[in-house]
Amino acid sequence: MGLAHRFISLIEVEKPGGSESGGATSHQFITSDDLLPVPREERTWTGFSYVAFWVSTSININTWMITSSMIQLGMSWWQAWICVWVGYTAATPFVVLNARPGAIFHVTFPVANRTSFGIFGSLWCVFNRAAMACIWYGVQSSVGGSCVLVMLRTMWPSVNNIPNSMPVSSGTNTRDFMCFFLFWLISLPFIWFPVHQIRHFFAFKTIIAPIACLAFMIWCIVKAKGVGPIVDQPGTIHGSNLGWAMVSGVMSCMSNMFYEEHSGMRLILALEHGIRQRQLIVSSSSQAIYGQTIWSPVDLLGMFLDDNPSGATRFGVWFIAFSFIIAQNIRRGGYISAIVGLAMCPWNLLKSSSSFTAYLNAYSVFLSAIAGVMAAEYWLVRKGHYNVADLYVARKGSWYWYWYGFNPRGYAAYVAGITINVVGFVGDTGRVVPAAATHIYDLSFFTGFGTSAIVYWALNRIWPPYGVPSKFEEVDVSRYEESHCGDAQAGSVETDSVGNGTSMGSEKA
Repeated sequence: MGLAHRFISLIEVEKPGGSESGGATSHQFITSDDLLPVPREERTWTGFSYVAFWVSTSININTWMITSSMIQLGMSWWQAWICVWVGYTAATPFVVLNARPGAIFHVTFPVANRTSFGIFGSLWCVFNRAAMACIWYGVQSSVGGSCVLVMLRTMWPSVNNIPNSMPVSSGTNTRDFMCFFLFWLISLPFIWFPVHQIRHFFAFKTIIAPIACLAFMIWCIVKAKGVGPIVDQPGTIHGSNLGWAMVSGVMSCMSNMFYEEHSGMRLILALEHGIRQRQLIVSSSSQAIYGQTIWSPVDLLGMFLDDNPSGATRFGVWFIAFSFIIAQNIRRGGYISAIVGLAMCPWNLLKSSSSFTAYLNAYSVFLSAIAGVMAAEYWLVRKGHYNVADLYVARKGSWYWYWYGFNPRGYAAYVAGITINVVGFVGDTGRVVPAAATHIYDLSFFTGFGTSAIVYWALNRIWPPYGVPSKFEEVDVSRYEESHCGDAQAGSVETDSVGNGTSMGSEKA
């Protein structure tokens, strides 16, 4: 019993300020040290930290797979490059729209959602994002496991011949699962550290990952006997098929960028485009070298180890595979995500490029509807006005209480944003649906975001909530940071006798 109690104490989220006692249960439910605005002493990331984060994110294997899947669909390298340019450029304004509240008021995604969905209504959005985190953790671990396999093969080639003892229904084999589990174990310590303590790790990734990316590209060009055989490969799809394939590629790029949910800048965008060009050259080179399109760069790297490679080749492959492991997004996501990511058999999502891109596009249906509501709330309805103190208040009359903690306007708009893509989503599972529905689904991020934003704005025009201002101004009407400085800032919202937060401007019409 003592061991169980110590374990629970270890994983328990501290109450605000480290207090052992709190107010009402509802107040403890919506307030913790992880949910409160990031205190000044933990705002340690500089501009370079964000650049480092984005550069290292751009080089991980998942982004390579997105660009490679376009080549496998039948595009030429330059057609896929256009998709990358359009996709990431088009995604940047949407990312900035939703990242702005966090940058100004230092609140995290679970808390920012309360402004548009309500104190308790935001829990569905948090669950949605948490489910995605579990899936993404598993996908990252599966890809990292393939890198571990390549590294082990460079040192002990016999690893590739480990007998399989797992059934076909598992979707994997003993060798691959062993490598997956090794990567999964390696990633666990990184979960322990909070985000503000790992910025130097991203700086390290920014140094090593681009070097490996450039080395891999040069190596592929040499093996293909020059750039000519790579860039001269024509696309195999044409006409409307090519057009909608490019639209699908653009949507995949946009969905991938939104998974990270950080703000972007022109410098970072330019770096991403340069990295994607190198990835496309590597992806296209497989056709020139081996006569087939290989969508996973790790599989291509593993093929370099076939036919008795030299010691130099083994070292080069080991270094690139190690860099890919570092470049995978091992960062704080919670041990629950790690456990679920292990149990969900993520390797099944990576069996083919079509299943991977289908998974990305499907999630964008739900993500875009949430993003549209959040953007409309901040930019069109509240016009930059926040009541930070009321984000931690479960009481009638507070800005974000709405109807028993749920915002019916937000959910109506969210459902509308999903509904417009539902028929096309069903078609993506293999059912026969009208071509128009399929094309709407191909544009799922734009249709979902636009529909939910317009519906939310219209509903708030008809039934305006508390705190609707007449002009745009980014201001916290509760002056939370001014009234919660020093120890209190890192602590809690002041509570009254029943555990409800007190704030300024809660009844403002």
